[in-house]
Amino acid sequence: MNDPIAFQKGSIALLPKLSGIGGPTSFQKKLMEGLEKRGIHSHFNPGNPTTRVLLVNGGSKHLASIWKARKRGVRVVQRLNGMNWIHRQRKTGIRHYLRSEYGNWNLSFIRKHLADHIVYQSLFSKDWWEKKYGLTHITDSIVYNGVDLDFYTPLGAHSRPTDHIRILMVEGRLGGGYEEGLLNAIRLVTQLSERLSQRLELMVLGEVSSIVQRQIVGAGNTWITWEGIVKPEHIPVFDRSAHILFSADINAACPNSVIEAIACGLPVVAFNSGSLEEILKNDAGKVAAYGSDPWLLEPPDIAALSDAALTVLDRLPYYRQQARKRAEQLFGLDAMIAGYCDTFFSK
Repeated sequence: MNDPIAFQKGSIALLPKLSGIGGPTSFQKKLMEGLEKRGIHSHFNPGNPTTRVLLVNGGSKHLASIWKARKRGVRVVQRLNGMNWIHRQRKTGIRHYLRSEYGNWNLSFIRKHLADHIVYQSLFSKDWWEKKYGLTHITDSIVYNGVDLDFYTPLGAHSRPTDHIRILMVEGRLGGGYEEGLLNAIRLVTQLSERLSQRLELMVLGEVSSIVQRQIVGAGNTWITWEGIVKPEHIPVFDRSAHILFSADINAACPNSVIEAIACGLPVVAFNSGSLEEILKNDAGKVAAYGSDPWLLEPPDIAALSDAALTVLDRLPYYRQQARKRAEQLFGLDAMIAGYCDTFFSK
C-alpha cells in the first residue's frame, strides 16, 4: 500500500450520499469516520479538484459525474453487494420490477464501463457477478463488512430470558417479496415448539407493515414480539438478549445483521445460501441445506433448519464463544477500513 501520509493533500469522494437506516448508510458513516481518524478527508463531490479516489457504493444516478471524474484521472472504486433477483420470482408490482431491473443495469454499467477496481463484499458476491455478467479486465478484491468490536460485544446489558427461548430476526424491511423469510421463521419456531419443552418467542426487528403482521398472526398462534425499527445503537442489547439469530434473507451477499450478531456472541442459524456458510465458518452458527432451489424460492427444508437450531441450542455456550471468535478473526471495523484503504492507495 502507498503511504497514506502522501495522500493527505488529496481527498476521497463517495457516491451516492446516503441517509436513513440500512447497511449502505451505516457503511458510509463508518468508512468516513475511519478515514477521518487516518487524516484523510472524504466528501460527496466527485468534481472537487482535490478528489483522488471516487468510491461508488453500489450504483449511482450520477453516471456523468463518475465519467468526468475518471477522465480527470480520478480512480473509481465500486463497492458491490448482490443484485436484485426476487422480483423475477415473485409478483411485487410493475414499479418494483422496473426499479429492480434498472438497479441491476446501473450496477453492471458502472462495473463494466466506469470502475477501475471492484470491491466485492464476499466471495459469493464476486462469484455471482462474474457468473451473471462475466469477468472484468480490472482488478478486484474481497473486503467483508466490519463492525466496532468494542461496541458489538457479548459484554454489556441484556435481558436474555431464562424461562423461554428467544429467536431473533433483524431485518431493515420485510416487504417487496421478502415476507417469505418471516414465514420461514414462523415455521422454524413451530417445529421447534414440537421438539422442545420450553416456550419459544420470535422477536422481529425491522419494518413490517400492519397488513403483513395481520396476515402472519392470522396464519398461526406463534408467539411473536414486533419491535419495529430499532436504532442501530440499540442492536447489541437485542443481540445479547436472544439465544439464536435466524437470518432470513436468501442468497444474501454479506448481511450486516449476521456480523453484528456474531460479534455480540449470538450464534446464527440460516439456510445454506448466499454468503452464510462463508461467514459462519468455525461454528459461529449453523447452516442447513435448503433442500430445493433457493433461486426459484422453492419450499425449503424446515426440518433441516430445525435440526441446525437444536444443534446450536444443545451447546449454546460453545457456539456463543465461537461466534465472537469468528467476528474477531475477520469482521472487525479496523480490518474493513484497512481493506478499503488498500484499494484507495494501491495502483
